Amino acid sequence: MASDPKSPGALFDAHCAAEFETRDIDATMATMSDCPYLTNVPTMTGGYGREAVRRFYATWFVGHLPEDWSVTLLSRTEGSDQVVDEVIISFTHDCPMQCFLPGVPPTGRKVTIPLVVVAGVKDGQITHEHIYWDQASLLVQIGLLDQTKLPVTGAEQAARLLDPKLPSNTLIPNA
Repeated sequence: MASDPKSPGALFDAHCAAEFETRDIDATMATMSDCPYLTNVPTMTGGYGREAVRRFYATWFVGHLPEDWSVTLLSRTEGSDQVVDEVIISFTHDCPMQCFLPGVPPTGRKVTIPLVVVAGVKDGQITHEHIYWDQASLLVQIGLLDQTKLPVTGAEQAARLLDPKLPSNTLIPNA
């Protein structure tokens, strides 16, 4: 994690602590600029502007994730105006998750997926977040997509990132 308390990484750490640890929407919003935006790329959920982002957090994200939600940091790239975190998220799909699975009722299944967050920073405030994950992998793990019929993987993605000695090329015929 960031060591300089004024660094973009430290700001993003404070933002994430407010979202996931204290679940404090006011503290989360205090880390953000006057006109932030948030885009969960695979589902196009999020918001543009302070009120829309606040509404998204309050209605569908902060405090609306499974209790066993965990985040494991794999890498961080930090510049003067951006932080990029590569993480593994794990959870049991035991509650509605409109930001990740809009309209999908809880399946009770365990999910482990890689996720990348790109957070823009200007004047000591987060201006935006672009959040990326493989929706096909998520859908495989909750049982909505049959990986035997498509070239997609499930939790194997995260496992391979955590242990690069695991097999590669498993989707390539005769590899």
